[in-house]
Amino acid sequence: MAERGILERATFAPGDTVFKEGDPGDNAYVVQSGAVEVVKNIDGENVVLGTINKGAIFGEMALIDDNPRMATARALEGTTLIVVSRTLFTAKLAKTDPFIRGLLNIFAENIRNMSK
Repeated sequence: MAERGILERATFAPGDTVFKEGDPGDNAYVVQSGAVEVVKNIDGENVVLGTINKGAIFGEMALIDDNPRMATARALEGTTLIVVSRTLFTAKLAKTDPFIRGLLNIFAENIRNMSK
């Protein structure tokens, strides 16, 4: 029988914060509808890093390397997100090849180092 995971959904109004830079990362998100803006505080100024649109995933790095959030994410419009919990992510990741898990950690570390 196939394993089924229950995925929650969360809705956000325009301007609502999904997570803040420095927060612990307990979930990743898939944009089901709407859009999310990613902003990083650089030298006291909020710099927009990008926009996440329908079908894209974000917040996954904190699940991969267990470090705090690198940026703030906030809804640009009415947005529905599919929530991927750390528990579900970890269970799925544990079933992958150890080499792939190692690569993910290296990729996450490289991206974090580039953004410092």
